Amino acid sequence: MAKRFNEESPIGDVLKKFIQDNRLQAGMDKIDVRDAWKNLMGNGVNNYTTEILLKGSTLYVALSSAVLREELSYGKAKIIKMINEELRKEVVTDLIFR
Repeated sequence: MAKRFNEESPIGDVLKKFIQDNRLQAGMDKIDVRDAWKNLMGNGVNNYTTEILLKGSTLYVALSSAVLREELSYGKAKIIKMINEELRKEVVTDLIFR
């Protein structure tokens, strides 16, 4: 029977190491950015959001309302800052509305 080691680690640390070892951070960032957008923008904006895509450090958001797209384009820097603060790291550097 295999010998068991008594190295106890918190599950959060084990998951972080697994993500790092298997280079899954980019995929996790995509999911986290989608969740942050939905939490920060609320139902009003989410109803008009058709697609959220993170490529590299650029966030592409497709909106079905041209008026809303124009309004949100005025606050791009603030939205980028809010998303990065929500994620607690610098993930998004540019935001493009489609």
